[in-house]
Amino acid sequence: QAQLVESGGGLVQPGGSLRLSCAASGFTLDYYAIGWFRQAPGKEREGVSCISSGAGNTNYADSVKGRFTISRDNAKNTVYLQMNRLKPEDTAVSYCAAGTFATMQVANYDYWGQGTQVTVSS
Repeated sequence: QAQLVESGGGLVQPGGSLRLSCAASGFTLDYYAIGWFRQAPGKEREGVSCISSGAGNTNYADSVKGRFTISRDNAKNTVYLQMNRLKPEDTAVSYCAAGTFATMQVANYDYWGQGTQVTVSS
């Protein structure tokens, strides 16, 4: 019954901001590494950011470094992705996932949310 549910996606203009949430239920999220991934039409799913369990070390794809921030609120069993200065190339379905290690590799993650659409367009 463990599940992850993404929310916060939508339509935003270039340069705008959006905050994605990944809410976990049925398990304690703070024991897992969490990754954010995205998949644009015609493209493979790519890692965006990840955060480790415990110390909460973070990593970002070069394409989003300096613009996106991943964080977690263990009390709410939720992980966030704050996205600033959004670009049209950020348009994709965004997914959160839980796994053992905080990496950008899809295969590392065991549990996936259903995804939320992020569209950046003027």
